[in-house]
Amino acid sequence: MSQSLPHSAPEHNCYHCGLPIPAEVDLSVEIDGKQRQMCCTGCQAVARSIVSSGLVDYYRNRDAMPEQAREAMPDELKELGLFDHPDFQQGFVKPVGEHEREAALILEGITCAACIWLNEQHVAQQPGVTAVDINYATRRARVRWDERRIKLSDILAAIQAIGYRAYPYDAARSEQISQRERRSALWRLFVAGFGMMQVMMYAFPAYIANGDMTPDIEAMMRWASLILTAPVVLYSAAPFFSHAWRDIRLARLGMDVPVALGVGAAFVASCWATFIGRGEVYFDSVTMFVFFLLCGRYVEMLARQKAVRGVEELGKALPAFAERLAAWPAQEGERVPVSQLQAGDVIRVKPGEALPADGVVIEGESDANEALLTGESRPVPKRPGSAVTGGSVNVGSPLYVRVTRTGEHTRLAAIRQLMERASAEKPRVVQQADRFAAWFIVALLVLACATAAWWYWHDPDRALWVFVSVLVVSCPCALSLATPVALTVATDALARMGVLVTRGHAIEALARADRFVFDKTGTLTYGEMRVEQVRLLAPIDEAEALRLAAGLEQGSEHAIAAALQLCGGDAPLPAFAALTATTGQGVAGALDGVRYRIGRPAFVAELVGAAVPDVLLDDERSGRTVIALGASTGWLAGFALSDGLREDCPAAFASLRDMGIDLSIFSGDTPSTVEELGRRLGVGHALGGMTPEGKHAALRALQKDGAVVAMVGDGVNDAPVLAQAQVSVAMGGGTDLARNQADIVLLSGRLGSLADGVVLSRRALSIIRQNLWWSFAYNFTAVPLAMSGLVTPWMAGIGMSASSLLVVLNALRLQRKRIR
Repeated sequence: MSQSLPHSAPEHNCYHCGLPIPAEVDLSVEIDGKQRQMCCTGCQAVARSIVSSGLVDYYRNRDAMPEQAREAMPDELKELGLFDHPDFQQGFVKPVGEHEREAALILEGITCAACIWLNEQHVAQQPGVTAVDINYATRRARVRWDERRIKLSDILAAIQAIGYRAYPYDAARSEQISQRERRSALWRLFVAGFGMMQVMMYAFPAYIANGDMTPDIEAMMRWASLILTAPVVLYSAAPFFSHAWRDIRLARLGMDVPVALGVGAAFVASCWATFIGRGEVYFDSVTMFVFFLLCGRYVEMLARQKAVRGVEELGKALPAFAERLAAWPAQEGERVPVSQLQAGDVIRVKPGEALPADGVVIEGESDANEALLTGESRPVPKRPGSAVTGGSVNVGSPLYVRVTRTGEHTRLAAIRQLMERASAEKPRVVQQADRFAAWFIVALLVLACATAAWWYWHDPDRALWVFVSVLVVSCPCALSLATPVALTVATDALARMGVLVTRGHAIEALARADRFVFDKTGTLTYGEMRVEQVRLLAPIDEAEALRLAAGLEQGSEHAIAAALQLCGGDAPLPAFAALTATTGQGVAGALDGVRYRIGRPAFVAELVGAAVPDVLLDDERSGRTVIALGASTGWLAGFALSDGLREDCPAAFASLRDMGIDLSIFSGDTPSTVEELGRRLGVGHALGGMTPEGKHAALRALQKDGAVVAMVGDGVNDAPVLAQAQVSVAMGGGTDLARNQADIVLLSGRLGSLADGVVLSRRALSIIRQNLWWSFAYNFTAVPLAMSGLVTPWMAGIGMSASSLLVVLNALRLQRKRIR
């Protein structure tokens, strides 16, 4: 118990758990006839369950707030399986199959990579758990289970049984846990630092006395040092011992085992020497070692928390309330929770406010700051008809927006889910480092025991502190931190420049890529096709040709289809029957007994049964995109379209070439159009007229020649080839399928950001190599020195802490500035 309060809580604190309520949160539950304020949806769900279960006496009878949020429920409610309640699971559990569920959790108590391995192994052994991934840097866990075989409450209980705590993930709870973690670490560090200074004051006279100190004074100094060291060992170093005992009890070795063994052995031996009045004491070394180790871990914790705030920032981007208009064009609105917004509602967004959902501007002109979503620092103009994204900030004048998507269906939610997926996955380099660290601990313990035995045989007085030095100096913390911290910092830095990493292996693969393959429409161009010219090939007027084309394309999301639909006008479209789309070719349908086709000229020619007209071939040779319309009765029309090249495309291609990367263009457009674009961009390997199968085969041929391929695309027909590439990049404005399939999403839409991402990924890989080389070099140098008796315990503590701190600071160099 931590707060001596009756059953109520201060108005600014959560009535359920007692924690402060964030300013933007307005949640409440009626308890004893009054609306009680809650700090998060989790507490709100718990409180509602308590009330609905007839357990309101819990609030009436409690005389203090719980120390931990997980204790904020009565035992009776725990037995009801609160975590299995659908309402409680709504915010952090999603279905992934008929009976399979996936939960986003955050773990408390993680101290090293061995903790991650322990939790993954233990949870995976539970019957019904189908997958579990835990990220060391973020402490985030993704757990999947079959709800027919196991309940979520059982999984959480299994985690708690091995000494950890798991909470449903939400941004507010994550920040509260981080604050509590920082506060606890700072207090332990303060006690260790204070104890170290005081013990050194008592140890220094013994060092300079050189044996001239009287026995009673020496005994007094030792007893004073013991009293001052005890809080350091029992409080500051307590997590080392508890975690080590947990690992030993579960027959596993973590990094806290050698630390606890070294600290405990030195402290117990020093206490024994103090009790019997003879022998060496190591209180100064113990306190100094604990202090420096806690210093290293505290700085590492701050760096880790700073690097992983990207997802939390996205989680806080949406406001808690929105101004919804009762009717449009009425100007009177009401303030409602964002959770109550629905598609079709009209909202007013004032200057300086964040948009609460995705939508389309129906009145007003302003600019939107989308830096948090795309990395684009310049505001984007918004006019009637412009699409707006939830989480962006209106910086100009009021906007009236018709809501199109809310909640988990918004673009912001999709971005957050992709980031969470990336943070939960463990890259191959991290898995290799973790496996090596586990074996390293075993070898270290064997070496330490063998060294202690040798010294005990030759010089018993030095055996203990040599044993402690070997244990401490080579604890593989730096080795386990070397890769995950660098990848976490790099992921955050890339996201801030609009390059969203969605798979764990993406950074390493992007850094190694030596061949980039680009789609054309929507990737190298803006994907906003415009009909430049209509070629009539039959006795019909232009309006009728466009109406037939729009009718055939009305179900397609392709940029060319959108251009034809735009030209179709407001007239009713013909109701084609048996519409069939052939990927990369076109669309076929039937109307009044006549079969029609629209698409590539060769595709339409198969139905018409005649050669492609020369006028369409001339348009193709001019470099424009040509779409033909025909029927079983003959050719009807041709449409010449063009699309503007992205402004930064030439500069991005030049940057990629300067980095030694080969470039290719694969497109379904006509070969002449693609070849002309290739000449403009200086790309010799530009292939047009390709089907999805053709792209896939061509990419596999490049891979067989030894190329590490990065594929950049945007459309649904790019999904197969995106999956084949070693690393795939989807444009942020592309289809949902392409974004979900890709390893990286280019949110900014700027190809220049992709070139910057390659530079940063290569820097990240270089820093990982530096960290690993440093860790190996340090350990292989420090171990022999410690075994030979040249390293004292306090020197070992400084060395190990400095080694861990160095790899963290080296990784933080990735955050210093943007590349461009």
